Amino acid sequence: MLTGLSIRDIVLIDKLDLDLAGGLTVLTGETGAGKSILLDSLGLATGARADRALVRQGQPQGSVSAEFNVSSDHPACALLAKQGMDHGDGFVILRRQITADGRSRAWANDQAISQGLLSDLGALLVEVHGQHDDRVLLDAGAHRDLLDAFGGYDDKIDAVKTAWQAHAQAKKALAAAEADLEAARKDEDFLRHAVEELTSLSPEPGEESELADRRALMMQGEKLAEDLNSYQDELAADGGVDAIVRGVLRRMERADASVAGLLTPVIEALDRAAIELGEGLAALDALQRDLEFDPNELERVEERLFEMRRLARKHNCQPDDLAVLGAQLEARLAALDAGDAAVEDARQAELAAMKALKSAIANLSAARTAAAMELDRLVMDELPPLKLEKAQFRTDIEALPEGEWGPHGGDRVSFEVKTNPGTPFGPLIKIASGGELARFILALKVVLARGSSTPVMVFDEVDRGIGGATASAVGERLKRLTEGAQVLVVTHSPQVAARGDQQFQISKRDEGATTRTTVVELSRDERREEIARMLAGEVITDEARAAADRLLDMNG
Repeated sequence: MLTGLSIRDIVLIDKLDLDLAGGLTVLTGETGAGKSILLDSLGLATGARADRALVRQGQPQGSVSAEFNVSSDHPACALLAKQGMDHGDGFVILRRQITADGRSRAWANDQAISQGLLSDLGALLVEVHGQHDDRVLLDAGAHRDLLDAFGGYDDKIDAVKTAWQAHAQAKKALAAAEADLEAARKDEDFLRHAVEELTSLSPEPGEESELADRRALMMQGEKLAEDLNSYQDELAADGGVDAIVRGVLRRMERADASVAGLLTPVIEALDRAAIELGEGLAALDALQRDLEFDPNELERVEERLFEMRRLARKHNCQPDDLAVLGAQLEARLAALDAGDAAVEDARQAELAAMKALKSAIANLSAARTAAAMELDRLVMDELPPLKLEKAQFRTDIEALPEGEWGPHGGDRVSFEVKTNPGTPFGPLIKIASGGELARFILALKVVLARGSSTPVMVFDEVDRGIGGATASAVGERLKRLTEGAQVLVVTHSPQVAARGDQQFQISKRDEGATTRTTVVELSRDERREEIARMLAGEVITDEARAAADRLLDMNG
């Protein structure tokens, strides 16, 4: 419940601290006294839009604190715990500050929070039924959400959302598979020809460079062969340099022992030279043999090299990438060949997702139908005391075609009424007269509020335009709502005010050039005077006081 409300420098209130009790709290006062300021202040503390016009004139800032006492397992506590914040074992203080230039800050249990989190917490703690709610109740587009909130089958709504998303993904995957197959079909001839060309060529990474080098070598081979022959002739002159070196080595090795030691370094060096020389001559022989090529070989190398380069230009890639490209094109061709199977798999997945969606939507529709029957029954029970004995209310649920299904399900929901037997049902706004419309809306508000899980419900002048026994019936229904929640009501009806467990009078007074709004909790005698004023008007008579006593006595 809301246990306290502290207001500082908001509109016409400079300082106000209210202690609130459970049950039904009524807020009364003359028109223009400032009752809306209290509701605006509570809204500010619970996440409503911060308007700098709320700051009292001449002050740098205004602030509002709202203190709540709920069970430690309340959703608001769970939300705070999820954010890693202290939930006070159910004692939650929300505070909002707004400056004259429109800047706003928010706290929960003295911990700074975002405006979004404040709004989420406020929605879990306070539910406001104001005059503007009439538009929602008259808007058929909002009726489905109102019925769902009343029914409390969030699990079935979540199941539909999940199934809807799964089907949307499966449908998208099927479309992509069909598009891929169609695009592949268009390129099929090109793919098959390209794969055939690349398979026939079988290019290898690095091969183009090797072929180019080999071609260049063969093109220069004739001149190089002549040069190599002259090198070899010179090295072989006079018996060959290799034979000369080795002959000198043999003579040194036979030298007298007295000089052998002096020749050892020379012998070792010449021996190494002889070995290197032999390897060089062998390499020269090998190179000469390699240059002995068939003239047709050059033609074959050039054909392969030019073909690799042609295909690289054709596919706009480097010759070394042809092997990878071939593998990719083969994969696309394989995918094309398997495309029908892929599309069929995607189609079966989409059918399965649609089946699951239909099942989830059917379950949700069944839950809505059951909730609609209960809503209709409860609203019908509310109509006779509101002098609508002949009227009927129903919740119409229309199955939508598949093309109009969505994450909300497959139903169109609308509230319909008829005011007299024999007349057709129709939308509230078209069927009910002005007075009837207000009473139908009130009956709906009271019934829908029963399904609320918020601990505090606020009603802003829901009794306007009615009086007498009808107003008494309204008060009785608001009183009944306190069995499950704390109820605050702004009212001009003495019958409703008399039902209150606690009553505050809001008044406005001028203090020189300053106007202030004050809020005072009323005693039993003060309540009698206030209710008598509401009955009689400006001049309070003894008869009005007696009537006020009767109303208070009737309501305990």
